[in-house]
Amino acid sequence: MTTTPGAPPPSAPAGSATGTAGRGPGSPSAWATGGATFAGVLMAVNGVFSIFEGISALAKDDVYLPIGDYTFKFDLTAWGWIHLILGAVVLVVGIGILKGTTWGRAAGIALAALSVLIHFLWLPYQPLWALIAIAIGVFVIWALCTDRPATARI
Repeated sequence: MTTTPGAPPPSAPAGSATGTAGRGPGSPSAWATGGATFAGVLMAVNGVFSIFEGISALAKDDVYLPIGDYTFKFDLTAWGWIHLILGAVVLVVGIGILKGTTWGRAAGIALAALSVLIHFLWLPYQPLWALIAIAIGVFVIWALCTDRPATARI
């Protein structure tokens, strides 16, 4: 008799050997588990992009031009440092999420919320990319909050 790798033996009740009761291919938990892994990848990539945003803002070239008068206007050098530092931290936390650490998940939720706020304030400089980054942040928060890993490493 053949069995699927990772499946419980035929004599055991479904979900008892692997501790994955209710995590079938169509259950929301399966979507959230895949979403949490994807959230880690998105955070790592978003961190790299934020580093590039920061570098281009610090380079003082004509990549970023503000649109009109804006209430939350900072100097472009300040925005460059904000994006550079935030990008480096988001990259490290994204790698932590991919490794399955508890601190990575908690920091990922907090940094995704901070990233959403920062990109909202960044809207006049890069409106389309800021909206995309906000959507990515909202997805990361959802994925990390809904996934319940069986075992988490510190």
